Amino acid sequence: MTFVEQRTRQVEPRPTLAEQLWVVVPAHQEAARIRDTLDALAAQTDRDFTLLVVDNASTDQTASVAREFARRAPFPVHVVAESEKGVGCAVDTGFRYAIARGATLLARTDADCLPHPGWTAAARAALGGGAGMVCGRIVARRDEHGPGGRAAFRAMVVLAAFFGRVRPAHRRRHGYLAPYRMHAGNNMAITARLYADVGGMPRRPSPTDRLFLNRVRGRTAAIVHERTMVVGNSTRRLRAYGIVGTARWYLDKGPGSRGEDPR
Repeated sequence: MTFVEQRTRQVEPRPTLAEQLWVVVPAHQEAARIRDTLDALAAQTDRDFTLLVVDNASTDQTASVAREFARRAPFPVHVVAESEKGVGCAVDTGFRYAIARGATLLARTDADCLPHPGWTAAARAALGGGAGMVCGRIVARRDEHGPGGRAAFRAMVVLAAFFGRVRPAHRRRHGYLAPYRMHAGNNMAITARLYADVGGMPRRPSPTDRLFLNRVRGRTAAIVHERTMVVGNSTRRLRAYGIVGTARWYLDKGPGSRGEDPR
């Protein structure tokens, strides 16, 4: 794990809270998109959290955009660099960085996503209500596709959820304490204690989100799906791969000959 802290910005001092929420946003080559994500976080109804942007081996201005946002953000912002490329690496570095600085609740979205205004409030309420891990609901961003594209995205989500439930390797006879739930890494929350107990996010191999969910399922049954915890998901993979190619991605077939994942 290699990270370099680039900037820490604090707003007015706040009283110490029993539950400190940190939001972690891994970002690779997202200078053109991360502003919208940061603005969506600034528009949350619950802004009592610390934001951490993990710049994951970007060669563009991703970190600079995050640092500029820090100057006007309504909450504390940290920006760190993770030189080992990979979303699992970035998330694990970010979560461990936050825990080391007092985080007790952790939430994650991605740098091309738009959390709805009640996202952090829903995450906090679910974790405070006894959940160890919360899986939110993902919908297609309305600014990227028309009704047809959004319908195709919904179909991909349904397919991925169905595949996860019926996949033999995910069945509870393998020792899992909870049924498989649709888990999008760009819309999840977890307690810091549970994150540490399961050994954190796998840094390799991809898809790390599914591996992480199964780590949690092997540890606890306190996993909930919270429909009010909503994130607008980018559909650029759908545009780049098409419906069949996107289905292959969600079925663990990878991008094939298309090169780097376009997220």
